[in-house]
Amino acid sequence: MPIRIIVVDDHPVVRDGLREIFSTDEAFEVVGEAADGPEALVLTRQTNPDLVLMDLRMPKMSGTELIRRLREQTPGINVLVLTTFDNDADVLPAIEQGATGYLLKDTPRLELLRAAQAAARGETVLSPTVAGLLMQKVRAPEQQTLSRRELEVLGLIARGATNREAAAKLFITEATVKTHLLHIFAKLGVKDRAAAVATAYETGLLKRASET
Repeated sequence: MPIRIIVVDDHPVVRDGLREIFSTDEAFEVVGEAADGPEALVLTRQTNPDLVLMDLRMPKMSGTELIRRLREQTPGINVLVLTTFDNDADVLPAIEQGATGYLLKDTPRLELLRAAQAAARGETVLSPTVAGLLMQKVRAPEQQTLSRRELEVLGLIARGATNREAAAKLFITEATVKTHLLHIFAKLGVKDRAAAVATAYETGLLKRASET
């Protein structure tokens, strides 16, 4: 039996090209096309495809929201994203919401066909760029939560306090301040005070410290 596929993209010329690619391969049957998320949800209910091939940025509903809704509507459905966007703001949410695969639109025809077959079987398929992005994310040091005292020390350091001044303010010794700083560096994956402060601002830790 051929793999039943629907194509979801807001550009007609892209849908035409994808339909031509898949319709001329006997391994696939294109059972429908949609121009946006709401149409795709209705079409999926009507056709029960093996694979949804979809763009990520479309009108009326974001691609990430569409993936979430598809997974809720049809648990276990396979979704292959085909888009031009390869930054972590697009890739990570799509994968987190349950996309089976993520390819870029410069993927060669034969690779696209092979990837679609694999995705229809439930196998994860990723373009090299996306795979590299995910590997960097996995390898990045996991940020750990700072204790209340560590947040207090970091907040004072961010305001320009020396170790001695921070110790006096918190009624602790300088050695204890240095110990807290070493723990902060380790948890944030940084090597010095300036980097710790910069990371804390970027992640909102200092803002949370000021609210405690």
